[in-house]
Amino acid sequence: MAQRTVLIVLFDGVQSLDVTGPLEVFAGAEKHTPGSYRIRTASLDGAPVRTSSGLTLVPDEPLTEARDPHTLLVPGGEGTRRTGRDARLTDWLREHGPRAERLVSVCTGALLLAEAGLLDGRRATTHWAHCAKLARDHPAVEVDPDPIYIRDGQVATSAGVTSGIDLALALVEEDLGRETALALARHLVVFLRRPGNQAQFSAQLAAQTARREPLREVQQWITEHPSGDLSVESLAERAALSPRHFARAFQAETGMTPGRYVDRVRLEHARRLLEDTADGVEEISRASGYGTPEAMRRAFVRTLGAAPAEYRRRFRPAPAH
Repeated sequence: MAQRTVLIVLFDGVQSLDVTGPLEVFAGAEKHTPGSYRIRTASLDGAPVRTSSGLTLVPDEPLTEARDPHTLLVPGGEGTRRTGRDARLTDWLREHGPRAERLVSVCTGALLLAEAGLLDGRRATTHWAHCAKLARDHPAVEVDPDPIYIRDGQVATSAGVTSGIDLALALVEEDLGRETALALARHLVVFLRRPGNQAQFSAQLAAQTARREPLREVQQWITEHPSGDLSVESLAERAALSPRHFARAFQAETGMTPGRYVDRVRLEHARRLLEDTADGVEEISRASGYGTPEAMRRAFVRTLGAAPAEYRRRFRPAPAH
């Protein structure tokens, strides 16, 4: 088995968890399967860096001496957004990024990759709070704010902080197999079950909370009754508004249409039942408001790219022994 070098780029203002989360995954994989990974950290001049939380990290080497790795990982943090940042970092990434077999960013590390031109023509994501900036400053990048991580060829980008662990586990599974990744997930006390196209937010968090109490109560009612009558007419009656006024007000105050919100709540509810229970697909489809397994299957394939049975097979935690 060929050893894969993982090089993690360090800089002042880096987010410590963006570094240590993936690093712990790859280090755990190396302990589980000796000889699988060689992990290195490097900064521009090889000098210690201060993270955004004040922690000091000491790199293994300067970037100028680092060999081109199998996996080049660029973390995020305040340092990716600072004016006057050392341009040598972007220059180094522009030269060495294409040489890596796998180019990975965590959180706002995607901003550095985009500045280096390494995301042009690719689909990418970053922390939800910075997706608009990424799209505005780099129109050649197809920015998707929803998934926790995205793979586009040799390039993988992930959302905020802990999603870097999800992505690193997915990469280990690709390299060493599912059993190794599951062993690491158990050791880190995380579930190996979050697909890359899982939304960064739950339905309730993805939508804004409505200002008016009747609309807030409707939001809560939808969440608690996914199998109920969630038509615009029924919800409008609950809010004591006309259907037209309700639909307009709901979108204005939450940032999404009632139908879109209902779709998210139902999908989230069905996913949770598939992950956490042994209920059958037909039972889950009724409990989640889809009515039939076929309706639920279409929703899953359209949004997650996998049918419910496949989703459960891939992402339900294995039973403990």
